[in-house]
Amino acid sequence: MNIAVFASHGGSDLQAIIDGCNNHAIDAKVVVVISNNSDSMALQRAAKENIPNYHLSSRQYDSEELLAKKILQVLDEYSVDMIFLAGYMRMLHTSILEKYNNRVFNIHPALLPKYGGKGMYGMNVHNAVIAAKEKETGVTIHRVNAEYDSGEIVAQTVMKVNEDDTPETLAARVLEREHEFLVEVISDIIAGKIAL
Repeated sequence: MNIAVFASHGGSDLQAIIDGCNNHAIDAKVVVVISNNSDSMALQRAAKENIPNYHLSSRQYDSEELLAKKILQVLDEYSVDMIFLAGYMRMLHTSILEKYNNRVFNIHPALLPKYGGKGMYGMNVHNAVIAAKEKETGVTIHRVNAEYDSGEIVAQTVMKVNEDDTPETLAARVLEREHEFLVEVISDIIAGKIAL
């Protein structure tokens, strides 16, 4: 199965997916990486692994439709079967969601539907979890639709919030689990345990 990964910044989730493919924990291949940020570490990680990578952002195109058209061309070129959003900070155009219906997934560092929606990403999520004195948090993988973090949840893993956790210590622990969980869930999708 050919996977496209979209990422905006560090790309550590992307690296986890690449490593999972390389060590055969995931029976698939990352065939292309797309970022809306020309300086993203994700593009550098892809280049280091000899994976085709593209900086495609709205600044380069006159409309969202033209940007989406270019993204779709790239996805076609690499015969992409599934898209994974790994820290991608933009909403995908409806034309992409329609073409890859049920085949676009996102990872979120909380137990959705809590702490999801516009603006709820990265440290914003962990700050909110700590502020609410939650006893549990975790990682959610869900299908992507036209509304932030509201698509069908396909898998969740629960983690305890320690009494002495700060947003930073919690973020570090969640990210570590995120990397493992991504590999587990993508393997389940490819094995047909989670329907496409």
